[in-house]
Amino acid sequence: MLLRFPQQTGSEQPPFELKGSLFTLTVLRLFQLDMAAIEQHLAEKIKQAPGFFDNTPVVIDLEGLTLPPDGVDFNGLYELLRKHGMAPVGIRNGSPELQATARLAGLPVLPESRPAGTSKKSERAESTPAHAHAQIIDHPVRSGQQFYAPDGDLIVLGAVSAGADVIADGNIHVYGVLRGRALAGIKGDAGTRIFCHSLEAALISIAGRYRVSEHISPADWGRAAQIRLMDDHLAIEALIR
Repeated sequence: MLLRFPQQTGSEQPPFELKGSLFTLTVLRLFQLDMAAIEQHLAEKIKQAPGFFDNTPVVIDLEGLTLPPDGVDFNGLYELLRKHGMAPVGIRNGSPELQATARLAGLPVLPESRPAGTSKKSERAESTPAHAHAQIIDHPVRSGQQFYAPDGDLIVLGAVSAGADVIADGNIHVYGVLRGRALAGIKGDAGTRIFCHSLEAALISIAGRYRVSEHISPADWGRAAQIRLMDDHLAIEALIR
C-alpha cells in the first residue's frame, strides 16, 4: 500500500508519504504481571544475548494472561521494556478488558497473524507450508549487513560474518561459515530449519526460540549442522556432507 498526496504545484514536494511495509517484530508472550520477575527474566535474557534486544520492536501477546483483580499497569510495563532497550509497538490477543486497558495506555491492538479459524494447536499440527520462492545471496554477507527473505527461504552462497543478520520466513541455507545471527521462520513457522557448513553463530533462532553462542555445545561448534525445533526446543544435528 502506498498513499500519496495530490500533486503539488510547481516543484514543491509533499512533506511525507505513507507506505505499507514488513518489519521483523519480536513477540513477548506475557503470562504474569509480577514486574520484579519480568525485569529479572529480561535481565537474564539480555545477558545471554547482549545487544540483540537493542531498539527491538516488541509486540506484547496477552493470550496467556487473565485480567488481574487490580488491573494491568501497561504504562509501567512499557517503561520497563524501554528501560531494557526494547520498543513496544502494541499488543495482540487478550480479553476485551485487557485490550481496552492497553488502548488507554497508548498501546494499539494489532491483528492476529494466523488465518481466521485456525487454532495454534492445529497450526502446529500442519505440515511445513510450501514457501513461495527462495532469495539467493551469491556473495558473503559482511558485518553490518542484513538480508531478509519474505515468504520464502534464504540461501547464502558464502559465509555470514559476525555482526551480520540473515532472516527468513522459511529456511536458511548458508554455504559457508555462519558467524552472525540467523533467524528462520520468523512468522512462527516451527517447521523451518537452518543449515550451515560451519556453525559458529552468535545467535540462531527458529520461530522465536533462540540460542546464543555461549549455549552452543563445543561438540557442535565449527561443524556442518542443521538446526530445527524438537519439542519446542532447538536441536542441533550433524549435517552429513
